[in-house]
Amino acid sequence: MSDTLVNVLWIPAGLSCDGDSVALTSAMQPSIEEIALGALPGLPNVRFHWPLIEYSLGGAEFLDAFFKAGRGELDPFVLVVEGSIANESIKKEGYFTGFGNKPGTDQPMTFSDWIDLLAPKAWAVLAVGTCATYGGIHAMAGNPTGAMGILDYLGWEWKSSAGVPIVCVPGCPIHPDNLSETILYLLWQANGKAPMIPLDEAGRPQWLFGSTVHEGCDRGGYYEQGDFATEYDSPKCLVKLGCWGPAVKCNVPKRGWTGGVGGCPNVGGICIGCTMPGFPDKFMPFMDEPPGAKLSTNLIGVYGNAIRTLRGFTQSTLDKEPKWRHKGRELTTGYRTPRSY
Repeated sequence: MSDTLVNVLWIPAGLSCDGDSVALTSAMQPSIEEIALGALPGLPNVRFHWPLIEYSLGGAEFLDAFFKAGRGELDPFVLVVEGSIANESIKKEGYFTGFGNKPGTDQPMTFSDWIDLLAPKAWAVLAVGTCATYGGIHAMAGNPTGAMGILDYLGWEWKSSAGVPIVCVPGCPIHPDNLSETILYLLWQANGKAPMIPLDEAGRPQWLFGSTVHEGCDRGGYYEQGDFATEYDSPKCLVKLGCWGPAVKCNVPKRGWTGGVGGCPNVGGICIGCTMPGFPDKFMPFMDEPPGAKLSTNLIGVYGNAIRTLRGFTQSTLDKEPKWRHKGRELTTGYRTPRSY
């Protein structure tokens, strides 16, 4: 562990259910305890200012670190935002979400107030969960809050004071190990032990979101064979039941959920695209066959039927013992007695 102290300021004050904070408590690779206690090689000293594990009772004592960061007295720090950002400028009175009060007043500091204050000074900004990254359910069509994700609020090309782009770890809720692994990487980078974090075009860590659900799905072989489930208790491919796995970037089926166990399609649940910027609007209505799926499944059906037939022939031969394995006094393995010289 180095002498560098990195503060992690976590604000779960957006429009959300706090499900991402809760999910992180079950992370195992690594666990949040291993990060917070510096039990992993290459980590700096870390101090979390996170309501879920804060030892204080809150209030001024808890908020002191956030105001220090706003004054430039807490460097470096990683700003973690959870929840979508309501548009506070569209209403005539009141506020949508707040986190403490403005100093010397009884007026709330809104979520967007904190982002405006802290983001320009942060070493990095980390958005956790689909609400914080892309807006999520609160930002769907018809919402009354004008909600959005951090990329739309700060700008998709925004970079921190250290030149780090906005880091997005989507999920509804977030996969616990995906989030803990990203936090670990950022802390290594802040400590000079890792290069710039590699992100895709939507701000997601490439090594976590570089493949589709389908590519890591236990049911993928059934798709190739044109063999689709018609009921949810089937082990076959779920595309015809509404699964968006072939187009959605997510590693949950391959990684499992907690301790490698679970993951939506692995346990019979369709993928509804919760790690994507277009969620939920572009994936609704859920449980309906996705657009284009009917054409693609019909095409793959022709190929799949042929493949299944050919594999059936192969399996019928592989299920039979070789002919030289038998009882009797005659050896038919093809063995030849060596010549004597």
